[in-house]
Amino acid sequence: MVWMKRFFLFVLVNVLVVATISIVLAVLGVQPYLSAQGIDYTSLAIFALVWGFGGAFVSLALSRIMAKWMMGVKLVEPGSGSDDARWLVDTVYRLARKAGLQTMPEVGIYDGPELNAFATGPTRNRALVAVSTGLLANMNKDEIEGVLGHEISHVANGDMVTMTLLQGVVNAFVIFLARVAAFAVTNMLRGNGDRDRGGNDYWIRYGITLLFEIVLSFLGMIVVAGFSRWREYRADEGGARLAGKGRMIGALAALKRNYQVESPMGREPATVATLKISKRRPVGGLGALFSTHPPLEERIAALEAKSIV
Repeated sequence: MVWMKRFFLFVLVNVLVVATISIVLAVLGVQPYLSAQGIDYTSLAIFALVWGFGGAFVSLALSRIMAKWMMGVKLVEPGSGSDDARWLVDTVYRLARKAGLQTMPEVGIYDGPELNAFATGPTRNRALVAVSTGLLANMNKDEIEGVLGHEISHVANGDMVTMTLLQGVVNAFVIFLARVAAFAVTNMLRGNGDRDRGGNDYWIRYGITLLFEIVLSFLGMIVVAGFSRWREYRADEGGARLAGKGRMIGALAALKRNYQVESPMGREPATVATLKISKRRPVGGLGALFSTHPPLEERIAALEAKSIV
């Protein structure tokens, strides 16, 4: 069942993250950052950096595998399959060469009525570009080429790695600041300078740390989402240069006409969802701050204003 596969992958990824980070911390000889004398800021900084970047990079390293397993992506080999499948691979390769990629990305198709596509992978040379069956069935070839140009632009720009680095920085700041703030608040609540290391102190500090992490994570999400929206505009422009401005605008217009079609797959992993060409539903109000994609009408207007042949 799909949910069992996702649960297994979730557990597997988290086990790998914890194991990898534990080994790295042991190799670096990082000592506990909290002692009777207070916070060792050097140890805390290393702890925050390793945990902040560790999880992000393990997820990035597994992104292609996770996408294939969780989205049910079926790879299309060059020169095989139907005429449409061969056209898809040939078009991806042509756009990839035009974008200056030395290694061609894997090309795949996944089942779903939504009109969407995504790019993922740990590096430019180990990328995957996949499209939904709904997109292939409901878009013409010019529109599909615009979508593929957008995704190849993501790969050529190194957006997968860039977003991972940004997420790692945000994670590290959240971990560091949450623990510093929790230590200060715990001392204030205690009302004296004694550093009692009893069990009650630990659980109070743990709860406060968790609260600060939640609040700071939401603020961090605004930063990451804002950068993601800017990245989408850049990928649109790159897609227009690769596939043609008219094709890129046509692709976005087709997505806008069909945004109400939702995927039965449920929630996809973040490494996939943030690299899709479109969100399924537009988001307004305060929620727009957390949206990884700008509204399609704004993306179309931005492209129309640019002088791209």
